[in-house]
Amino acid sequence: MPARTVSSLEDLSLAIPKIFDQAQVSIANHQKNYVALYKLHNDAAKHTEPINKGKTMKYVGEKIFQDVMVDMISRLLPLKKGTTVADRIIKFLGGYVKFANEKVLEDRKKSGAEVHEDTDTPASRFATRLLKFLLKGFLAKDKNVRYRVVQILSEVVQHMPELDEDLYSHIRESLLDRLRDKEAFVRVQAVVGLAQLYGTEDPADLEDDQLPVSEILLNTLAYDSSADVRRAVLLNTQINPVTLPNVLARTRDTDIVVRRLVYTVLENHCIPPDEAASGALGATDPRVLSIAQRELIVRNGLGDREPSVRSATAKLICTWLEVVGLQVEGDEPAKEVISFLRLFDLAENAIAEDALMSVFASRTDIFDNVEFGDQYWADLSPEKSFLARVFVDHCISIKDEARLESALPVVTLLAFRIQAMYNDLMEQMQDDEEQAFLRGEEEDEEERARKEDERMDKEFVIGEMLRLAVNLDYADEIGRRKMFQLVRDMISQEALPEGLLSRCLDVLRKLSPNERDLIRLVVEVVHELRDPEMDEKEASAVDDGDTTTYGETPMTAKTVKAAPKPPTEKTPEEKAQADAIDLRCLSLCIGMLERVNGTFEENSTLEGILGELIIPAVKRKELALREKGLVSLGLCCLIARRMALNSFQLFLSQVQSAPEPLKIRVLQIIFDMLMVHDRDFLGNDGVAGDRIIEFLLQVWGNEDSEKVQALMCVGIAKLMLSGMVTDERVLKSLVFAYVSPDTAGNQELRQCLSYFFPVYCYSSPANQRRMQQIFVPIFEELLQLYKDLDDDREMISPANIVAMFVDWTDPQKAVAARGQVADVLIHLDLATEIIRALFSKDMQKEDKKVLCQVLSKLYIPDAVDDDKIRSLKVLMYNLTSRRPLRDTAASNAFTRFDAAISKKFEKQLEDFNEEQYRQLESLKELFEFLDDIIPESDEEEEVPKKRTTRKRRSQSVASTTTTTTDRESSVAPSVDSRRGGKGKAKKRARLSGETDTDSNATEQPSRSPSAAPAPSRVMPARSARAKAKSKAVAQATSEDEEDDDDESTPEPATRKRGGQRSSKAAKKKEEEARLDAEIDGLLDEDEPDSIMDSDEGEADEVGELLEAE
Repeated sequence: MPARTVSSLEDLSLAIPKIFDQAQVSIANHQKNYVALYKLHNDAAKHTEPINKGKTMKYVGEKIFQDVMVDMISRLLPLKKGTTVADRIIKFLGGYVKFANEKVLEDRKKSGAEVHEDTDTPASRFATRLLKFLLKGFLAKDKNVRYRVVQILSEVVQHMPELDEDLYSHIRESLLDRLRDKEAFVRVQAVVGLAQLYGTEDPADLEDDQLPVSEILLNTLAYDSSADVRRAVLLNTQINPVTLPNVLARTRDTDIVVRRLVYTVLENHCIPPDEAASGALGATDPRVLSIAQRELIVRNGLGDREPSVRSATAKLICTWLEVVGLQVEGDEPAKEVISFLRLFDLAENAIAEDALMSVFASRTDIFDNVEFGDQYWADLSPEKSFLARVFVDHCISIKDEARLESALPVVTLLAFRIQAMYNDLMEQMQDDEEQAFLRGEEEDEEERARKEDERMDKEFVIGEMLRLAVNLDYADEIGRRKMFQLVRDMISQEALPEGLLSRCLDVLRKLSPNERDLIRLVVEVVHELRDPEMDEKEASAVDDGDTTTYGETPMTAKTVKAAPKPPTEKTPEEKAQADAIDLRCLSLCIGMLERVNGTFEENSTLEGILGELIIPAVKRKELALREKGLVSLGLCCLIARRMALNSFQLFLSQVQSAPEPLKIRVLQIIFDMLMVHDRDFLGNDGVAGDRIIEFLLQVWGNEDSEKVQALMCVGIAKLMLSGMVTDERVLKSLVFAYVSPDTAGNQELRQCLSYFFPVYCYSSPANQRRMQQIFVPIFEELLQLYKDLDDDREMISPANIVAMFVDWTDPQKAVAARGQVADVLIHLDLATEIIRALFSKDMQKEDKKVLCQVLSKLYIPDAVDDDKIRSLKVLMYNLTSRRPLRDTAASNAFTRFDAAISKKFEKQLEDFNEEQYRQLESLKELFEFLDDIIPESDEEEEVPKKRTTRKRRSQSVASTTTTTTDRESSVAPSVDSRRGGKGKAKKRARLSGETDTDSNATEQPSRSPSAAPAPSRVMPARSARAKAKSKAVAQATSEDEEDDDDESTPEPATRKRGGQRSSKAAKKKEEEARLDAEIDGLLDEDEPDSIMDSDEGEADEVGELLEAE
């Protein structure tokens, strides 16, 4: 018997691998292998040994079984993510743990034993051993091992009925550690594992500094940088009122899949899977959600730029319709849709309209079966009127004439319905006023709110029917006259709600033959409202005495009205009534002017209300009247060029002193006027345009209101994008506003500019060129702003700023438009400007490193003009020889770019002679810039220790690749090699302030072909230093003046000899005396190349320097 036991246990090492071999092939045989493996497990569990005198048992067989299983599992741990066989084995392990635990419970039930989930069984002991083994791999260095152990643990834990408390704590802490793993796929599995602990955790058992797993997962959902991790949290988060706001926030996620997954998760939780028959509501049932949450889902989903997200949202909305329709009696689609519309606030925004349009597009069966019979129009509710209007709009959008014809009511019928509803509204408003007057403040708040809701519902129904009336067919003359007279009477009444005014004007615009008739009608209504007691004969008199019928163009009428009562004689009630009427008349004028496209001169009728109503309103002190008066005047200016020119200064003056609401309206008027009359205000002369732009920028810079800042940003961006404004100051201001820490909280401004800059740059090569030209100065200013930033404020880093400019100026991203040629040399010129900026001593090495590292990201085309590429090469060589980069990373990046340029344009750089290149007039500015660069003192420290014979060196930089080694092994000459003779070179060196050793030393032997000399200075170094330091230079007319000038000029750093001692006072005096003597000798000689040739030449040079000052 013992021999048989040993034999059966030894067979485990052969039998278990066979089961794993089958399980890794296909998941179809997993169930069969569960049974086989469980049988082996049970057989092994029977082999035990008593210990401690039989008090306890040693599970010998189980240990061997567990060892073999752990050995098999260890073999798959190093396998990478995506290995199919490993994923099948892991799934098999989780399934086996579940199968074994269920089998144990089933066997105990059959045997009649007491069933407890915490009973110690072979299955639970195996799972515990497996989990402890896996926890050891959580800190492995190999990312694949960490991934596999977390994956297996997450799979096994979800099938465990119960865990030991210590083991549970260990697993929880280990998973939280892996939630901060640097590898995203490891964090994904950690999320899956923590989700299994979601419902088992009791917040009361947590310590004070411990967060619940649910809160940790929600933080991960909001802040993890990996989209895969956020998707894992979405899929494994329980939807409830606590987690729902965090889930809805992901509708604005940056990842498309995450956004689409949100709507899929919401759809899956609309109907509870187990309680659908009982009538329980799902976690995301639309009736459970608030109106704000429903509108958020529809607005973000249907407004998403990705079609897949919009499709998922439409599917969710259709599910809402089905869920709500289950409670509706009957099979009429209209009733189902009406119940669906009750989920939204129809009067607030267009969210409900977008949702209903989505239903019509997705559910064609509902669109085809909706009917609008006579009974439908008899009792209109807000939902019914809204459905009819949106249905008609949808038919028009898809050009379904048949359905449109069947849905539209008869004009006369609709007119009577509108009239009846309007009369009910007026009666209710009158009754409410009477009740309020009689009761005073005794009316209950709930009753008052109920009446207000009823009034708003009736007003909404009238508005929807008026919107529907715009699309009616007015071929029926009787119906047209009825509708016209009805709407005309409505706008003539003071009690007409403000919200219905624009709807009535839309109908009148539809019914009016032309704009002049519409204007005449509105002017008549204005006069009737302001002078209700005027007699017809006194109201107007036509010159020819004829009556003008409707549809004809009236002659200009002369208004003959009685003198109004002076304001001083009016009572306060009369003044308030007059102001209310003026506000209504101004609203009518605004609505009418918004619908007029002709010029002011073509509609002379407008002159009357301009002088009688609009101008007096502008002069009023009451904010409401002045605001509407300014808006009306602004609309008049849009159709009257001369009036715009005369009134523009008025609007500018209102900007500075007006309160925020009025300032916003005035700025909108100003930008509209600039857009319409751009040639008059922003014309080619540039004087008026510059003043306007300067004023706007000043107002923008001094403004504290975020709304006003955002409005000005939008307006200025529109002017820039349309090409009306091309001033670089404006572009700089926009860039500053985009990256400034002061606008970090102004999301509207940031959103506008994040859209503006790519569109502006990619739409035109000229815009990219303009952006490239402002890069260096604005980068230097932003660097200073970044350095002066307080610790508690945040700003975009210089590296990100440079990356944005490189992206905006990329010529490969410019849109190919007809008539535009891409400027492929923008990045080449940008590289030139960057290298010029690297010459600056004021720029820190960290900032230079940022600029150097971006050079390799620039697009340099294959075909480049010789002058441009050689100019770039000269700049790069002079940078390494005169202003070498001290930072290793910056130097390496610059060297790589230099080598790439030298290799790419090797043929163009062959036989390049700098001496001949200096003769080109077009490159004069480049060499003046280089000649003004003073080499750093470190470059002057290395000198030849012994004289050598002068050798003529080539000035070619064709094959020069500037490296750190070249700088260390060579010395950039400070003497122009074009000057013949040692004497001249020596004098130039002395005037540059060098030591005696430097002056007498001849040039070094020519270097290797890979290291060419730096370009020599045309201007003496003394003058260059004076110019660089911005010191006044006096004209040298005598020896004494020259001596004084030399004494007043700071001594440049001298080169150090190997045996030279530290400078002392006596040594310094001797050196100064020697230099003075040598300078005196130079002044006595007559050298044609010397700057001391004549007073006239020196005066010219000093004049140039003073001009540069």
